[in-house]
Amino acid sequence: MTPPLPATNESPRSARDAFRQLLPTLWQFRWRVGLSLACLVIAKLANIGVPLLLRNIIDALDSKTALIAVPGLLLAGYGVLRLSSVMFGQLRDIFFERVSQRAMRSAGISTFRHLHGLSLRFHLQRHTGGVSRDIERGTRGIYNILGYAIFNIIPTLLEITLVTILLLRQFDWRFATITLATMVVYIAFTVIITNWRTRIVRQMNETDAAANARAIDSLLNYETVKYFGNEEFEAQRYDANLRRYEDASVQSESSLGLLNGAQSLVIAGGLTVLMWMAAQGVVGGKLSLGDLVMVNTLLLQLSIPLNFLGVTYRQIKSGLVDMERMFRLLNEQSEIADKPGAPDLATRGAEVRFEAVQFSYEAERTILHHVDFTIAPGQTVAVVGTTGAGKSTLARLLFRFYDVSGGRILIDGQDIREVTQQSLRRAIGIVPQDTVLFNDSIYYNIAYGRPDATREEVHAAARAAHIHDFILSLPEGYESTVGERGLKLSGGEKQRVAIARTVLKNPAILIFDEATSALDTRTEKIIQAELAEVARERTTLIIAHRLSTIVDADQILVMEHGRIVERGHHRDLLAQSGVYAALWKMQQTEKKTEALYDVSV
Repeated sequence: MTPPLPATNESPRSARDAFRQLLPTLWQFRWRVGLSLACLVIAKLANIGVPLLLRNIIDALDSKTALIAVPGLLLAGYGVLRLSSVMFGQLRDIFFERVSQRAMRSAGISTFRHLHGLSLRFHLQRHTGGVSRDIERGTRGIYNILGYAIFNIIPTLLEITLVTILLLRQFDWRFATITLATMVVYIAFTVIITNWRTRIVRQMNETDAAANARAIDSLLNYETVKYFGNEEFEAQRYDANLRRYEDASVQSESSLGLLNGAQSLVIAGGLTVLMWMAAQGVVGGKLSLGDLVMVNTLLLQLSIPLNFLGVTYRQIKSGLVDMERMFRLLNEQSEIADKPGAPDLATRGAEVRFEAVQFSYEAERTILHHVDFTIAPGQTVAVVGTTGAGKSTLARLLFRFYDVSGGRILIDGQDIREVTQQSLRRAIGIVPQDTVLFNDSIYYNIAYGRPDATREEVHAAARAAHIHDFILSLPEGYESTVGERGLKLSGGEKQRVAIARTVLKNPAILIFDEATSALDTRTEKIIQAELAEVARERTTLIIAHRLSTIVDADQILVMEHGRIVERGHHRDLLAQSGVYAALWKMQQTEKKTEALYDVSV
């Protein structure tokens, strides 16, 4: 199960991290940001101008002072201001949309690249579905923060400032004081309740990510679920996560109702007091009817951004909560990193040497003990042993998914820790036991070995793997999709795709990690012949379970409990009557038993 990320309260550092992440994008599109802000200011000025002009229109219509031309001009101006407020608001959104989308894109690709740069240990401890949801929420949080901060916080503060100044100039200080007091109380209620709600929102995110991860994990293992008839078991586990999300969602909605109610109460109270004061002024002859309408319109207009201010604060807080998880992913340090200025691996003959290699996944449990062997250029070395002997760990260390705890691994005399990981992995090709394919076309999966390869090169690789004719027999040929993890293909067909992909990569070093152990005997022999053809004149490491597949290896290493206990050619090892000979005898007995069973059936 995915270890939950620790819940942390959003801090100023989170906000700083967010805006520091956004600054490069804002600077890149500074002219768009400038135009958007200019449109914003014009729209707000036009919005504030509407109540002023409305007051003049009403006062101009007074029977004692009305003139025919004046109301007409004022009404035309009123229409222009209304139109300008809406038009410049739309222009603001149009100019800024590219900025918001680019910020989301930049954050998403940065996180994606960072995740691919993290060590294998990190990915083995995570549910892919949960990580995917964290990225999705984080990028959406960036979009929300940009939109709400620039287009709601700034214009709201601007409009509040303009309204306050206007009330001070047009009326006595009490109007401005009550307006400011209303805003302070409103903001205080918003901050206090929203901070309480943040914990609930974070809990919702945690449970949502857990439910999503559980669903993806279960669907990816569809066949296993079916094999054991555990559909209802999986549904109950998924429902348990959904139930926790349901409870958190109900809490969130209830707290939202409380917040909205408190905000409405504050706004209604402030509006009532101000309108009562304005009405008193009209009755006392100190204010005109136009003044009363202007105060009412100003306050109604002010209540709109005040309402959005509450929504904005909630969205920014929620966005920061969403971004916390993404930033924590970005703050994850890779266990394996290139040294500064590391050169590319220079392969000549592609000699591989393990020198006194020790390794442990955990400090208290050592996997490999002083492993020493050399694969000469163009030779094939096979590693055999019981499950858990450390065979597959050799391949992971050679790819540098982990660094050795002691000793070193050399390729043509170069310590693989001293060269770039990209050049190292470019020099190595692998055909694994469990070939996992992308849910795309066969052509895409073969071309993945070298994405810049021509179509002719892809076809040549397929011919080398003896799968070209099979592909052409399919209705859609090379464009046929392989399904999730290649489930539309048989085991042998998947292995041939993997072989073709490796042939196309054309590596100097090959690793066959029990590449045929999951196949039937007939298919295994066919694939084995193809692997031997691919490995010709290449430095090859074979990790094998079935000894019959490696009898022609130049050297066979026998491992037990992380140590090499025997080494030599097939015949020499049989003559020693040791561990290898015992394994060979056991497998030959099993083979005879299977043959007898097949005949009897």
